[in-house]
Amino acid sequence: MNDIVAITKREFRAYFDSPIAYVFMTVFLVLTGWLFYKGFFISDTASIRMFFSLLPWVFLFFIPAVTMRLWSEEKKLGTMELLMTLPLRDIDVVIGKFTAAFLFLTSTVILTFPLVISVNKLGNPDPGPIIGGYIGAILMGGAYLAIGMFASSLTENQITSFILGVVMCFILFIIGEIFVLMAVPYSIVPLLKFLGLGSHFESIGRGVLDSRDLLYYLSVIVFFLFLNIRSLESRQWK
Repeated sequence: MNDIVAITKREFRAYFDSPIAYVFMTVFLVLTGWLFYKGFFISDTASIRMFFSLLPWVFLFFIPAVTMRLWSEEKKLGTMELLMTLPLRDIDVVIGKFTAAFLFLTSTVILTFPLVISVNKLGNPDPGPIIGGYIGAILMGGAYLAIGMFASSLTENQITSFILGVVMCFILFIIGEIFVLMAVPYSIVPLLKFLGLGSHFESIGRGVLDSRDLLYYLSVIVFFLFLNIRSLESRQWK
C-alpha cells in the first residue's frame, strides 16, 4: 500500500510540475462550459443533462490525451527500465499511475460545479440526475483512463498511444448505441448494449444508481488494468 501511495503522489505531482495539467484543465473547462451554455439558453430549460450528454464525447479526446504519456513517456525517456528495476510490483505501479490520473480527472470534473450553481440560480433542477450524472461521469472517466493506460503501454510513441486510446474508447462507447444495435442481429443486441460504455452512463445520468451499472464500470476498469499489468509483464519477459 505504501508503494501505491508513493507512486500516486509522484505521478499526481508530475501533472502539475509542467503546464500540461493547467492547459488540459483550462481547455476542458472552457470547452464544456461553452458547449453547455450554447445549448442551455436555446433550450430554455433549467437542466444540466445536456452537459452530461456532452461529456462522453469530450472525454473521448481529453482522457487519451492525459493517458498517452503515462507509459509512452517512460519508454521514450528510458526511465521505464529504471522504474521496473525498483523493488516494486507491477500491480502497484499500475494502480499508482491509475489512481493519480483518476484523481486528476476527478478534480477537473469537480471544477465544472459552477455550471450546477448557475443552473440552480436560474431554475430548480432535480438534484437526482445531477448527482447521478457526476457519479456516472467519474466512473465512465475511470473506464476511459484504464483503456487509455493500456493503449499507452503498447507503444512508446505518444501520438500512436493517443490514437489507439481514442479508437478503443470510441468502439466501446458506440457498440451500445441505438444506431449500432439496429444494424446487428437481434440475438446479440443485449450483449452489445451491456458492453457499451454509453448505455450505462445514460442510466446513471437519469439519477438511477443501479448496482449493475456500477459493477460494469468497475469491471471495465479492473479488466483493462489487468491487461496493462500483463502488457508490462510481457515486455519484461521479452
